[in-house]
Amino acid sequence: MGLLSKKDAKLITDPLADNNPITIQVLGICSALAITAELKASLVMGIAVLFVLSVGNVVISLMRNIIPSKIRIIVQLIVVAALVIIVDQVLKAFAFELSKTLSVFIGLIITNCIIMGRFEAFALANKPWQSFLDGIGNALGYAVILIIVGFFRELLGSGTLFGIPVLGDPIEMTGVYALGYENNGFMLMPPMALIIVGLIIWVQRSRNKDLIED
Repeated sequence: MGLLSKKDAKLITDPLADNNPITIQVLGICSALAITAELKASLVMGIAVLFVLSVGNVVISLMRNIIPSKIRIIVQLIVVAALVIIVDQVLKAFAFELSKTLSVFIGLIITNCIIMGRFEAFALANKPWQSFLDGIGNALGYAVILIIVGFFRELLGSGTLFGIPVLGDPIEMTGVYALGYENNGFMLMPPMALIIVGLIIWVQRSRNKDLIED
């Protein structure tokens, strides 16, 4: 018998595609627009949300039977705030320059609709293991979109990936720049992130007609 049942596996796989929190549920859009100009920032934000959502889901699930319903939102905010503080301090200790780039957006994980939504809709009603898988799945679905958007924005906007030149040197005119290519500065602006997300949504709905709303 495998580690995951078919039902448990769907908790991870569904948010990666046909129930993606960004492109299907339309949650967490703000960070997708704001921090995806660099692939490294997109990856780190995805990892941060993965930690906060998976651990937070487990904590809320463990406490679900003792949290008074009238203060459940306050308790959820305290849990996510504590986890975000841990992420923020780790980034400042080991990746200070990146922590300055992400700055306020790490703090805004506290109000990320995906996290609060999963706490409220899933963790409060399910056991810790299923809540953990749900957190992993939704965080990975969120991270995948950020990484895709960050990949194209940095590549076409700066000619780099993770800060490393991959298209050549625009100063010495090597690589594709020798053919007349120029970096597209528009790719580094937030509206381009929205356009890329829109293209991903279009591809998803073209592949699965059931996702098209009436």
